[in-house]
Amino acid sequence: MDYDYEPTVTPFPGFNASEDASVLRGAMKGFGTDEQTIIDLLCSRSNEQRQAIKEAFKNELGRDVIDDLKSELGGKFEDVIVALMLTPDEYLCKQLHKAMEGMGTDESTIIEILCPKSNEEIHTLVAKYEEMYDRPLAEHLCSEVGGHFRRLMTMIIVGDRDAAGSVDPEKAREQAESLYEAGEGKLGTDEEVFNRVFAHASFAQLRLVFEEYKNITGRTIEQALNDEVGGDLAEALNAIVECVQSPPAFFANRLHKAMAGAGTDDVTLIRIIVARAEIDLGTIKKEYERIYNKTLYSAVCNETSGDYKKALCALLGE
Repeated sequence: MDYDYEPTVTPFPGFNASEDASVLRGAMKGFGTDEQTIIDLLCSRSNEQRQAIKEAFKNELGRDVIDDLKSELGGKFEDVIVALMLTPDEYLCKQLHKAMEGMGTDESTIIEILCPKSNEEIHTLVAKYEEMYDRPLAEHLCSEVGGHFRRLMTMIIVGDRDAAGSVDPEKAREQAESLYEAGEGKLGTDEEVFNRVFAHASFAQLRLVFEEYKNITGRTIEQALNDEVGGDLAEALNAIVECVQSPPAFFANRLHKAMAGAGTDDVTLIRIIVARAEIDLGTIKKEYERIYNKTLYSAVCNETSGDYKKALCALLGE
């Protein structure tokens, strides 16, 4: 099932990197900082245009724009603006690294970043990670997580998923039967079979597998996963199911979860809005409203404040 990739941020017409660099520098010079100008400028430029501004800042003004922004801004607002100035792969690699460094591991972030990605996107991310940290992503991950979850994520990072769109209806029935025999059809669970099917089949193939599973067993694959697996592996496998069914709904649900309950998961909120703004944030907004009967814009406005809110809402667009 294809879906429309509707971004909220597109290239700014009549773009001039030198002019924008000069305006941006002017917003940070002198007494006080003009946060609104920074928001208006950076939130309305594509990432490619922001990279050109970064270059102009360096070549024409002799300054590092990220260093300047960090010295002028603070808190969550700084996090949004600095995220915008990184390339998409740099930003996601930094998020992965942060999720694995220090005490404890943020498995949920690792799942959110890696599970929706195509082989091509995974390969690019893996190469960038090693370039940035001089360490293979798979090696770092294996040192931080364990068990069947580690095996699944390693298989995803290797990037052996079948080509996007490739389907084999006959094989789908065999795969559905193997999932049943590895789970509901036996005592105990053979997680390796679940990992192999979920990590190797294309999303289009998995859609057929899940349909066949319901035809064979009368139960959904989600029901089977909830009964047969647990912990981080269950979260990862369920994330793949959601992405197979609707990537925008997957991200809409993650955004809702980030804003539900006491306190807001600002890191997740920023990451999804920044990372998806030029891909499908417009589609995610539609899914959010369909699922939760309120706009994502109003939800974010209610959960955030100040310049941080202004920046996120500028990226969302009404």
